[in-house]
Amino acid sequence: MKDFAVVAGLILIAVVLWEAFEAVVLPRMVSRPFRLTRMFYRLTWGAWTAFARQLRPRRSEAFMSYFGPLSLLLLLALWAVGLVTGFGLLEWAAGVSIIPGEIPGVAHALYFSGTTFFTLGLGDVAPITHLGKFITVAEAGTGFGFLALIIGYVPVIYQGFSRREVAISMLDARAGSPPSAGELLRRHADSYGQQELGQLLRDWERWSAELLESHLSYPILAYFRSQHSNQSWLAALAAVLDSSAIVRVGLQGACQRQADLTFAMARHAVVDLAQVFSTPPRKPAVNRLPPEHFEALVRHLESSGLRLRDPETAEGRLSALRALYEPYIHALSVYLRLPLPAWTPQARRSDNWQTSAWEKRPATESARVRVSITEEDDRHF
Repeated sequence: MKDFAVVAGLILIAVVLWEAFEAVVLPRMVSRPFRLTRMFYRLTWGAWTAFARQLRPRRSEAFMSYFGPLSLLLLLALWAVGLVTGFGLLEWAAGVSIIPGEIPGVAHALYFSGTTFFTLGLGDVAPITHLGKFITVAEAGTGFGFLALIIGYVPVIYQGFSRREVAISMLDARAGSPPSAGELLRRHADSYGQQELGQLLRDWERWSAELLESHLSYPILAYFRSQHSNQSWLAALAAVLDSSAIVRVGLQGACQRQADLTFAMARHAVVDLAQVFSTPPRKPAVNRLPPEHFEALVRHLESSGLRLRDPETAEGRLSALRALYEPYIHALSVYLRLPLPAWTPQARRSDNWQTSAWEKRPATESARVRVSITEEDDRHF
């Protein structure tokens, strides 16, 4: 039994340390047929989404938002339990004692391993062999380094999440909530807006590159959802790809070169992320832009003075571009349960910045209410 415990303990320690090394110290996509961390997220995400389907839409979205932070804490806890168990088996095989001459069981060895790993040093259980003392020192050093690594790991995750969400929040006033390509282009239709559109596409080229690097390094970020239920990183990426595709088709007065670069970077991001989550491209069951919606999109753009250079062939060329990225974003949408935006706003609704928790009214009207209240308060005092 002790020989088996030694082998099992060494394997468990090696696997956990290697998983933590790949996830934290070497944050890159590593192609291996078996990874504990990947299996952990596959199992927990599947169970989480299955339960979420039983809830009402509003509660389901709120329930889904808990998965990212909770899974991170649970993963760290599982790593710690794995290391404590592995070292505990080694300590039991080497021998630990409560009082001289008494050999306790595995439970006492696991308890001793836990106090050593978390550097408590209670002293009620102690190793009785030189090998046991060496293992104790090794575990204390491993536990100290592991906890220090985790303390540095968690802030990196939340910094990456914060950088991603800043750009998504800024897209609210530029493309609506949820964002759509037609609305983004309509709001940048005038001559000054065209200059702004070029800068916007340049910024989103960089955002797509940062998204690719951060989510390849730390795939857990993909499970972190935006603060508003009508926003998400995948919807923002889809809206930017849609907008870049329309400009590439031939939107008069638009910055086509920058649209080419943004489209290339955004597609690179969505394809690689689909590979990370093992979601092969799948054609959407429902066409996101059927002919009648394309005509509505053209009318939506023309109402703001934007016209396509060659309307007769534009739909076919746009369909060819959509085939380069839509199967990938659809696969990610199904897996992560993040809805994709329409090409044009389906209904007239206020942007997030125009609403409040108290009443759904335009921000300008709310501002007038706040001013009147402030003036009344001043007179009162």
